[in-house]
Amino acid sequence: MLKCPIQTIYFESPCAFPEINSFTYETAAAYGLQLEIMRSDFKSGLESLLKEKPIKAIFLGTRIGDPNAVGQEQFSPSSTGWPPFMRVNPILDWSYRDVWAFILTCKVKYCSLYDQGYTSIGSIYDTVPNALLSSADSSSMKENFKPAYMLSDGRLERAGRAKKISSKCESTHVLSNGMINTGAHRSSSLTASIIAVGDEILFGTAENQIGATLCKKLYAIGWQVTHIAVVQNDVDSVAEEVELRKSRDDMVFLFGGLGPLHSDVSVAGVAKAFGVHLAPDEEFEESLRHLIGDHCTGDHNEMALLPEGITELLHHETLPVPLIKCRNVIILAATNVSELEMQWECLLELPSVPLVRMAPFISKHLSTTLSDGLFGNILAGSGGSSGEESADGGEREVAREERRRGSKVQSQQYLKNNKKNHLSSSSSYLVGFGPHNRTFYLSRPLHSLSSSSCSLPAHPTRSCRDVARQAL
Repeated sequence: MLKCPIQTIYFESPCAFPEINSFTYETAAAYGLQLEIMRSDFKSGLESLLKEKPIKAIFLGTRIGDPNAVGQEQFSPSSTGWPPFMRVNPILDWSYRDVWAFILTCKVKYCSLYDQGYTSIGSIYDTVPNALLSSADSSSMKENFKPAYMLSDGRLERAGRAKKISSKCESTHVLSNGMINTGAHRSSSLTASIIAVGDEILFGTAENQIGATLCKKLYAIGWQVTHIAVVQNDVDSVAEEVELRKSRDDMVFLFGGLGPLHSDVSVAGVAKAFGVHLAPDEEFEESLRHLIGDHCTGDHNEMALLPEGITELLHHETLPVPLIKCRNVIILAATNVSELEMQWECLLELPSVPLVRMAPFISKHLSTTLSDGLFGNILAGSGGSSGEESADGGEREVAREERRRGSKVQSQQYLKNNKKNHLSSSSSYLVGFGPHNRTFYLSRPLHSLSSSSCSLPAHPTRSCRDVARQAL
């Protein structure tokens, strides 16, 4: 029994495993710990506790692979906006193997759940035994699990942590090989979102040229970009945006904030969004070593810390270092458009990247020098039999105007020749008018048209009404 009891804080939760609660109380009693039980959230609990008691420092079990460990050292002041205290991280540099080596060597008691295959324990709603420790019993047909200390790859410590998905996503999306599959009724268009990390873009000192170029690249292969965001160099900002987009789009592209500086937080943000730790990756570290030589400092190389259990390195012979793919999130290392061009070509050639080439989108437009009023009459009568009289009047008015002004309306022979093949009654178009050149635009995916030539010679003899009706 300790002569001077160590004050210990325990945040009790109704979502905790009963075994965790029991072990905590038993350990506190066995070692004579002064246990403070808090039933509020972490921040509020600390605020009330520090008001009552003059606590200057708190020992934590944070390890370097934890999402919230970015930028922390053995002694780190609390974050801005939190009650002031010194965070003491005595096992910051310990790996999963280090923790278990200490526990087993010193014969430290631990929670019984770790003998049942649990390797990282959260709440009862998001934690299951680690499947990598499964050992099926053929005689009883019951699935058994090895103890946690038998996990060979510490990077997969959180493989048993399953992040809950909202009911909307749960009913529509199933994650398969990094792609979101919504079944046979999914729209034929694949979607992507783009996230740029950089205070310099938000400050206006740099332009988001990479984002614009990436939009064009995706558009060219038939993908629809549904969202573009620029976030500040902050782990929580990156995590929040990735968390939002990864369940809504087929792919998420992230660039910026990747490198050796403390402000480079992209990888840590992705790890936090997926609820996993950062862990050293020997393969990636070796690639960095080949690139920067002796400047790579081994275990202390923070650039080699990657989200554990979900990271796939994308190798290509033209890439100096592999790109990083975390399920359906691809982290690009491009710092300019030329680098993006190279990395994009590599992505298209890699079989493990689900960048399915869809038929590209096309946009067509018809132009005339006629007034908007004339076009209004034409379009008003183009929707059905009830507007035939109006349409006929519009046609006569257009014909008179064309004869008077001698104008020649450019039309698209392609639409005339291919109407029956490519335009059905269920087809939908986006139609818009230009304010000066009397232009209306039609846009739809190319895969809804035929693969025949898109050479569109002008047809000067078609009336404006016919062209508009044919297009619509």
